[in-house]
Amino acid sequence: MESMKDFEKELTNSFRVIKEGEMIKGMIVDMNDDEVTLDLGYYAPGVIPLSELSDDPDFSAMKDLKIGDSVEAVVMETDDGRGNVKLSLKEANETAAWEKLLQMKTEDTITTVKIKESVNAGVVAYLEGIRAFIPASQLALTYVEDTDAYIGKQVEVKVITVDEAAGKLVLSAKSVLKEREAEHDREKMAMIVPGSIFEGTVESLMPYGAFVQMDNGLTGLVHISKICMKRIKKPSEVLSVGQKVKVKVLDVKDGKISLSIRDVETNTSDIVTDVIEDFDYHCEEIPNNPFGSLLAGIQIDE
Repeated sequence: MESMKDFEKELTNSFRVIKEGEMIKGMIVDMNDDEVTLDLGYYAPGVIPLSELSDDPDFSAMKDLKIGDSVEAVVMETDDGRGNVKLSLKEANETAAWEKLLQMKTEDTITTVKIKESVNAGVVAYLEGIRAFIPASQLALTYVEDTDAYIGKQVEVKVITVDEAAGKLVLSAKSVLKEREAEHDREKMAMIVPGSIFEGTVESLMPYGAFVQMDNGLTGLVHISKICMKRIKKPSEVLSVGQKVKVKVLDVKDGKISLSIRDVETNTSDIVTDVIEDFDYHCEEIPNNPFGSLLAGIQIDE
């Protein structure tokens, strides 16, 4: 038996005015391949055409929605010509999506997307139902030439650009990969014990020293004073890029590794020769030292 309250509710709904552009909530009561029907608590039902459900090609009304779900949609037309209120789920979702995307960018959130297509200078994916662009320079740690190879792949990304007014959403997989790499390097760095000796390759030469990539993948700096026993003006006097060397870890601090080539155990005769070539010996006579008088005044020629 319907109560007076039920009649009051129906009467109220009959006087309710729905306007275009309004956000309205309803419950899904029917679905087919062409549209989704909502009960709006209004004298007319709401209908969402297939074209107004989502821009995401992976979206499926039959898969992603179910009868009884409560959804919010934007009123496009108060009468679609069939006595229904025409609605857009896509437009309602976009409003909420841009807010969420902005929050993801602010919070540096990592999420996973599926690459849908390859376009000029990058690829396209969808995030929160919004079409997103991933530049070829942001697909991997290095520039990707063959973007077609990424179609259908799932990649972890961060949001780097959100511009709702321009409809611009840009994602980056590179930033996630760099973060993962840095985390892995920190773990490896924590395992390094000062005094350890590694094989390495000279990566680059600077006026102040040489960067050496060790066989564990990490790179450290050999200061110019730690390259060899004799004094040099620049690292290129004794080292070249690509040269294999042995290095000793001096210190690991603030994410930086200090190395030494000089302090690695070397042949004693080599050290003596280097020292003599760059050494003028001057000695004052030392009391009670029979060798003092013999060595005094002797200068070793270079």
